[in-house]
Amino acid sequence: MTKEAVIEVRGLCNRFGAQSVHENLDLDLYRGEVLGVVGGSGTGKSVLLRSIVGLRTPNEGSVNVFGQTLLELDEHQRSLIERRFGVLYQRGALFSSLTVTENIALPLIEHAKLSRASAERLARVKLALVGLPCLTGDKYPSELSGGMVKRAALARALALEPDILFLDEPTAGLDPIGAADFDQLILTLRDALGLSVFLVTHDLDTLYTICDRIAVLSQKRVLVADTLEKVAATDDQWIQHYFHGPRGRAAKQAADNAPRRA
Repeated sequence: MTKEAVIEVRGLCNRFGAQSVHENLDLDLYRGEVLGVVGGSGTGKSVLLRSIVGLRTPNEGSVNVFGQTLLELDEHQRSLIERRFGVLYQRGALFSSLTVTENIALPLIEHAKLSRASAERLARVKLALVGLPCLTGDKYPSELSGGMVKRAALARALALEPDILFLDEPTAGLDPIGAADFDQLILTLRDALGLSVFLVTHDLDTLYTICDRIAVLSQKRVLVADTLEKVAATDDQWIQHYFHGPRGRAAKQAADNAPRRA
């Protein structure tokens, strides 16, 4: 059965002055999968994410989403596509002057045109969806732990019921237990809501636990995009060091010993 690509990146080039980050980069995200994007420092993982979600216009190339080329759409059409994205930024990017409930309600008021009361009722539903108690909604981001900030930001990313969820280093800064819990939350939400997930991460445990495929950025392009087993077997120095070094071996052992998902 042919897989349906919900995102198709073709010939992408991103340059900053004389510095080239991506040249002729191709990548697909398939419906319903969790795609992990990894690479060494400076390979442009977050730049790629920003190019896909519309926060950066690439110098060359195309980004097709749901069969439409974003750069060819007018502002209204593009806005309708981008409303089907949910984005969790690395540090949460919650507004510090708003409560958690107000943060989650904001896109519902701005884009779905709900009343404040309706938006805040729905925001409390989203809080429950990510495993946060209702009382969390009355707090400000500065009053939350790092793990709670991540979950609150995830609730906001899910506010408009997106089809594609973008996660930028979602477990960065979390302790091992919190990171493992967050990984399982992503899997649960993917299965329950039918999400496709584009995940930028350095976390080997996350790669081994929840990713269906892994794309490795290297040499200004996607060097390989395949299952973890095939990626880890690729004859490349960075890949071999990353997946078969001490941390990679520990992550693989932990994954091998973990109970299998149904």
